[in-house]
Amino acid sequence: MKKDYYEILGIAKSADATEIKKAYRKKAIEYHPDKNPGDKQAEENFKAAAEAYEILSDPQKKAKYDQFGHQAFDGSGGFHGGGGMNMDDIFSQFGDIFGSAFGGGGGFGGFSGGGQRRVKGSNLRIKVKLTLEEVANGVEKKIKVKRKVQADGVKYKTCPTCNGSGQVMRVTNTILGRMQSASTCNTCGGTGQIVESKPNNADAYGLLLQEETVSIKIPAGVTDGMQLKVSNKGNDAPGNGIPGDLIVVIEELEHETLKREGENLHLDLYISIAEAALGVSKDIEAVNGKVRIKLEEGIQSGKILRLKNKGVPSINGYGTGDLLVHINVWTPKSLTKEQKQFFEKSLTDPNFIPNPEKSEKSFFEKVKDMFS
Repeated sequence: MKKDYYEILGIAKSADATEIKKAYRKKAIEYHPDKNPGDKQAEENFKAAAEAYEILSDPQKKAKYDQFGHQAFDGSGGFHGGGGMNMDDIFSQFGDIFGSAFGGGGGFGGFSGGGQRRVKGSNLRIKVKLTLEEVANGVEKKIKVKRKVQADGVKYKTCPTCNGSGQVMRVTNTILGRMQSASTCNTCGGTGQIVESKPNNADAYGLLLQEETVSIKIPAGVTDGMQLKVSNKGNDAPGNGIPGDLIVVIEELEHETLKREGENLHLDLYISIAEAALGVSKDIEAVNGKVRIKLEEGIQSGKILRLKNKGVPSINGYGTGDLLVHINVWTPKSLTKEQKQFFEKSLTDPNFIPNPEKSEKSFFEKVKDMFS
């Protein structure tokens, strides 16, 4: 069983953002691979701390974790953080966590034992439109993305300004003595390399814009506005940098007849007075095709039929919602002479006089039951 994220960082569940950041910094320094060469357990602790920080430092992910625990990030198609983190992902966080003072050849902010920073390319964002059927069943989309990739034939050389570290050290005299700090190298932009030669169609960093078809597996149950991450499908970074990520923003298209409310779906079903009086079987549209339902004789307008597990699956794997069918008895707006005579005779017929049973719930009671 996975260890609790709060326990990994040694903090309370009530810890704020500053405390979380401080705790992660402490653990990362303690278990950093450069301080524990060859120690596999230290490396695992280092990765576990980074994983915990990735979740708890994000307010939305933290809220999900507090509510559902580790299950909130299981079975989501690899789009969320978690156990799949590698050392490149972890070190890319260090600019925000440790600041420039830990960059460069000191080990922190770079990669273990290398002394040279690896810069991450910029992320790309795309919007993917999904039908309700695609949301309910999950789908694999092939999307054309224009991303910057490293050109064939480009050659890099070590930056002469920073000697490949990606950062420039500066010493400042202060009242407290000589203070050393580091900042990103302006010559190479922090990559530690500059272009030596490149094809004519490449930009100043040796990159060119290229269209690529990316396959995106979207899990069932996503919601409008949700963001999914496809690793390494953003823009390339110059030299030996890490590609950025592709951020996929979900846009859910409105369905013609079904309305979504969380995992539940709602359908307004209009029936005639004759159908309501006699009772009939009807084919209705559900998210996975047609479903036949039977309406009992004398069914009343406002009745709600609940079809179990005919809604949308939970993104977190907590079952499937229901389809709620709202019965509406349609009153004709125009009648023939014969039809009018029929209803005129029915005005005094005891069977046509409203006589609701005590078991019949009012409209407000039905609404209360629906949302309880």
